[in-house]
Amino acid sequence: MPVINKLKRFVDSHGSLHTGRGMVTGVIALTLACLCFLGVMAFHFPEYLTTPELRKSYDVALMRQLLFWSLVVAGALSLVNLVFRRAPWLAASAFALVLVSALLGGHQVEVDPNFPDHTPYIGLDWFILDLLGSALIFIFIEKLFGLRKDQPVFRPEWQTDFQHFIVNHMLIGFMLLATNLLVHKLFGWAASDGIRGWVAALPFWVALPLIILVADLVQYWTHRAYHEVPLLWRLHAVHHSAKHMDWMAGSRQHVIEILITRTLVLAPIFTLGFSKDVIDAYIIVVGFQAVFNHANVSVRLGPLRHLIVTPNFHHWHHSQDQEALDRNYAAHYAFLDHLFGTAVKSDREWPAQYGVLGDYVPDGFWKQVKFPFVWKG
Repeated sequence: MPVINKLKRFVDSHGSLHTGRGMVTGVIALTLACLCFLGVMAFHFPEYLTTPELRKSYDVALMRQLLFWSLVVAGALSLVNLVFRRAPWLAASAFALVLVSALLGGHQVEVDPNFPDHTPYIGLDWFILDLLGSALIFIFIEKLFGLRKDQPVFRPEWQTDFQHFIVNHMLIGFMLLATNLLVHKLFGWAASDGIRGWVAALPFWVALPLIILVADLVQYWTHRAYHEVPLLWRLHAVHHSAKHMDWMAGSRQHVIEILITRTLVLAPIFTLGFSKDVIDAYIIVVGFQAVFNHANVSVRLGPLRHLIVTPNFHHWHHSQDQEALDRNYAAHYAFLDHLFGTAVKSDREWPAQYGVLGDYVPDGFWKQVKFPFVWKG
């Protein structure tokens, strides 16, 4: 079909969207329509498509309103583009998805509150909320404070990073289950009730920087091992293969690396017994920094960049420049690299080029999944 072929060619392409031709509004409409369709599916099958930890805290009425207005905006944008014949193939695709979502019940899908709570699931709800929130926040920030202002939203290899984003979010259930099992199995013996009680009783504003420090000390040495141990570099090279930095580049990680890192970082957090409020706050901090520090933003924070990790600090870590190789390992506290002698020292403010030196990691999600096991290097 011509529409399907045009959509495929568009998804396989990259570059700036031309304004005044219905492309920008068409992409917004199609994105919202896709997310609405997935949202309707989540309402139909919450036991299999939503995250138990999240659905317990949902305001269902608010979720329905969000779904309703997203359908309205997607439908209105696509209808206007159809009327004025602007990228009609894109508008028609979005409008068709809006219609399908509405026919499937839209925001009025009834949910049986007695569905089982311990079924296997994929984190479709987490994917929807994180993609919508991250795109709205970070694309806006990148356009306002862009480092490389000529870099388009759909830059080269965005498809690969988006596939990593999808898989890493959809498999959140598997990740949480596997990580929890590994942490309790490997490190459960180290837990001490006395220490756990003392740590849990710490004031919030003392415990939060402490949990970040504990996690970052583990993160630093784990990250350094990924660079210095050849077997681990096979996994980590996938993350470093991104040649453009933006809010989605941080999603490019091999699933095995994610499991190893999360297990090792969560182990001391579990054994020390930080309270749930502190852990929740830490998750928000690490989630924001993981995206923000890869973003295409010109942020250095003056002298503070020697204390905390900023986009400038982490961009150097992803550089191919000689003075930046195997440097800047910290994820939160930049002073750790200064303390351990691995901080980048350069007269330039920003690196020139990103990616793996030698550019030997292939592009494409499945090729990168296989890469650690087939690379002859």
